[in-house]
Amino acid sequence: MGHIYNLVARIAWVHLRLLALFSDKLKLFVNGRRETFSILEQSISPEDSVIWVHVASLGEFEQGRPLIEKIRIEYPDHKIVLTFFSPSGYEVKKNTSIADVVTYLPIDTKSNVIRFLEITQPKLAVFVKYEIWPNYLNELQKRDVKAILISAIFTKEQAYFKWYGGFMRNALRRFEHIFVQDEKSKSLLETIEIKNTSISGDTRADRVAVILEQNNTLPFMDAFKKDSLCVVAGSTWMEDEAILLSFINSTKKKLKFILAPHKIVEDKIMGLAASIDKKSALFSNIDIQTIGDYEVLIIDHIGLLTKIYSYADIAYVGGGFASGLHNTLEPAVFGIPVIIGPKYKGFKEAEELIAKKGIISIDSKHGFKEELNRLLENDDYRNKTGYINADYIAQNKGASIQIMDYLRKLL
Repeated sequence: MGHIYNLVARIAWVHLRLLALFSDKLKLFVNGRRETFSILEQSISPEDSVIWVHVASLGEFEQGRPLIEKIRIEYPDHKIVLTFFSPSGYEVKKNTSIADVVTYLPIDTKSNVIRFLEITQPKLAVFVKYEIWPNYLNELQKRDVKAILISAIFTKEQAYFKWYGGFMRNALRRFEHIFVQDEKSKSLLETIEIKNTSISGDTRADRVAVILEQNNTLPFMDAFKKDSLCVVAGSTWMEDEAILLSFINSTKKKLKFILAPHKIVEDKIMGLAASIDKKSALFSNIDIQTIGDYEVLIIDHIGLLTKIYSYADIAYVGGGFASGLHNTLEPAVFGIPVIIGPKYKGFKEAEELIAKKGIISIDSKHGFKEELNRLLENDDYRNKTGYINADYIAQNKGASIQIMDYLRKLL
């Protein structure tokens, strides 16, 4: 099976290079990897003590961030190498100061793996959530380098638990330890005789808990919101925006709306702005002296959403009508109700908070209107719903502390 995997990996890389000629995203994926080894060779010397952290994309980076920050504080003499699989993570965080070196992860072929590990010579490898690469894990074990998996979550539908999943099961067994988010994941691993596990929860709870301690003040938001109730819709897709615009354009309530689309593409932003009947403005064009006169503000800029959520009375998180739900914990930490679309299965925190009634799932324009009006018109209901979310995060933080306790034994 290993020979087949290696052949498929090489063939996939050839195809990706061809497809990159027609896709900007794949072009970043391919061209970025052409620079990886030169970046590593220029940044790492044989004398460096390296801790390697690998994430898939931006969401997994945020999961790993609390642990990386703790490693940085406790092991300042070690060099942190952070690798990304996806351009959507790397291109946003390639200049982050949280790590000493940030690169794409070379494709999981034997030659790439050996070259990567020869340059970095890591003392420890940390993989986040779903990132399980057989050749990397095999070579790490050969070199007696401990690899751990954090914030992992497993479902019975995954290949590891199928009759044909032996190759990937063997890859899982190469981890020194696996920190899972819940009891269900731990129990599933036990069915395939993997018992070197601990239930630590999701490190994202630690990440968002820290948000409360930072300065979230935004002068333009103070000027925009004033004394009005404010609904913030974050990481929205076209499907979400159709639901939101129906309400925004028809409501008579005195409200402020923030729309922060998932993708900042000029023609789509302009199309969104043109679809709004209320007085609206783009963040890129605001005048702080007059912004308070507007009812809708479109955020055509990356990096502001987390702080903007601190001004929300109600949040809507996008992706639940499209390709996948975005981060619901970022608004939840501020103790506000969160509304999402119907596609949330597999998002553990969303499933649990829907059960607790802190997150509300809707599947239509009518459902959104009904739920939003109920929250707007009933202060007690809105406050109780928001409290459920804040309490959930308070009760679930601490994963990175538990993981760090284990890492001290390895470093």
